[in-house]
Formats: sequence, structure tokens, C-alpha cells
Amino acid sequence: MKAMTQRRLGAHGPMIPAIGLGCMSLSGVYGDADDAASIALIHHAIAIGANHLDSSDMYGWGHNEDVIGAALKGRRDQVFLATKFGQIKRDGGGNGVDGSAAYVQQACETSLKRLGTDVIDLYYQHRVDPNVPVEETVGAMARLVEQGKVRFLGLSEANPERIRRAHAVHPIAAVQTEYSLLYRTEAEETRAVTRELGISFVAYAPLGRGFLTGAITDLAAVGGRRAQHPRFLPENFDHNRALVLKVEAMAKAKGCTPAQLALAWLLAQGEDVVAIPGTRNPARLDENVGAMQVLLTGAEIASIDAAIPRGAAAGTRYPAGGMKGVYI
Repeated sequence: MKAMTQRRLGAHGPMIPAIGLGCMSLSGVYGDADDAASIALIHHAIAIGANHLDSSDMYGWGHNEDVIGAALKGRRDQVFLATKFGQIKRDGGGNGVDGSAAYVQQACETSLKRLGTDVIDLYYQHRVDPNVPVEETVGAMARLVEQGKVRFLGLSEANPERIRRAHAVHPIAAVQTEYSLLYRTEAEETRAVTRELGISFVAYAPLGRGFLTGAITDLAAVGGRRAQHPRFLPENFDHNRALVLKVEAMAKAKGCTPAQLALAWLLAQGEDVVAIPGTRNPARLDENVGAMQVLLTGAEIASIDAAIPRGAAAGTRYPAGGMKGVYI
């Protein structure tokens, strides 16, 4: 096994793998998931050193954390464990959010039980609660650190102004936002602030929700949760597929897969960036990790940027309802 590229979490945190494992798909988001296979996948991730696991109490409404907890029995000290809170289930409508201090404490203790651990390495506010000052939410998260239940704090989909306010209450180690060749604008605006403050940037959906793998070649391959995303809608699909074809051609010239080229480009953006592509397939995980061996020259990065410039993708990152809850 080749050495795993490591990057530091935040200004003073531990070294973690540059490519980890986003665990959302282990809860049936992109098709049926088998818990035994998911546990085997997590064990494989640990074995190859892709041991940054990213979960949320919203993924399967607890199911994801339960599966990870089962997988980590006897192995907890071998992983860097991240999970998130803040989204709440509402009957007959979209997800709600709760950033109140009381809910922060309650959510953390519930996640600890599911995960079968005494401490979460990195605890994120999954979605901003616009009705609760971020100072209150992060203040409650800081108390979790004082209690020894959480090691480091993170935010997901918070805008730069909110990140600054949060960081003034307690050091934020990581900020998580969608970031890929297809969707760059908000992530790059966020990174201008996170780099200044010494905060790591965790790129979720770094393969464009599967688009950048080259495996989704026509509308017939779009199903489940993907069908709800504007990037895959008929009016946007052909435009975005044409962008992916450019990635495929450049990857072929480089001697790697499209996914590896997309991830290598992302890691080349700076030492502050780590990626958490999701998969249910051990071979795909190996492929993703292999991106760390793909070294791009400055000229190659410039060519990729020119082929897929910032803002090139058609369709917003989420449907209209989801867009109201991100980057706020």
C-alpha cells in the first residue's frame, strides 16, 4: 500500500488523510445499501488508511451512525470520526433546523450512543439555523469540547460572515461545503476566509454527485436522489455531460480515471483542502484514494480550469428548497 497523503486539520489539529470517506450513501441515498457490506467497506477504508469517516445524524435519521458504530467496535482508535447535527425531521415537509443550545447537547449525546464512542473527533453544525445566533450554537458546541465529548468543531454550508462570527466564539477547525470542478463559486469564496483563519476546507460531493466519475452517461442512469438535483434534469444534463466529456479526455491523456483527475485537481487547490467522496464500493474507494498519486503540473491545472471554468455547470447545487438552507 502506498503512503496516504496527510493534511493537517485546522491550525493545530491532527493529520488526517487528504481523501476520506463520505458515508451518506451507506443509508440508501443513492440506492439500496446493505449494512454488512457497509461495515466491510468501512473496515476496508481503515485498512487502506482512508480513515476519515464523515457521517450525520440526518443520514437515514440515525441509521448511518448506527452502522458506523457497529463497524467501529474494537476499531474506534483507528479512525478520525466526524458527524453532524442540526437538521430535524418534519412530518409532511422538508427538513427543519435546530441550532438551539439545548438541542446541541441533546443531539451530541444521542450521536455518541449510536456511534458507540465517548468522543466525536469533529462535530459540525450541518445546516445553519437562521433563527438562532451562531454565537449561541457554537457556544453550546464549545461546551461539548469542555465536557470532553467533542474534540474539534466544524460548520457546514455557513457563509463567510457567519464563519468569522463562529470562529470568534471558539476556534473552528473545518468548514464543509460542496466543492468540485462543477460547483466552485461558493466554495472558493468560503476558502478566502477559511485560509485566512487557519480553518481546513472539507469538500463534500467532490465528484459532482457521481457526474465527474464518467459513469452517468445518459438520463437513464439518473435515479433516486440524483433525479431531484437540477444538474441532472433534462434541460441541464447534456450541458453538464459535455463538461464531463472534457474531464474524461484529459484523464485519458493523463493515464488516470475521470474521478482521479477531478480529485487531483481539487487537492491541488491547496493544502487546506481535504475531500470526502462517498461510495458503497471498495473498488471505487481504492480508485478515489489513488487520486493522491496523480500529480498535476501547473500547466495541467490551468488547462483543466480553462476547460471547466468557474460557474460552468448548468443548474443549482440543490433544488430550490434546498438552496434556501445552504451558504447562509
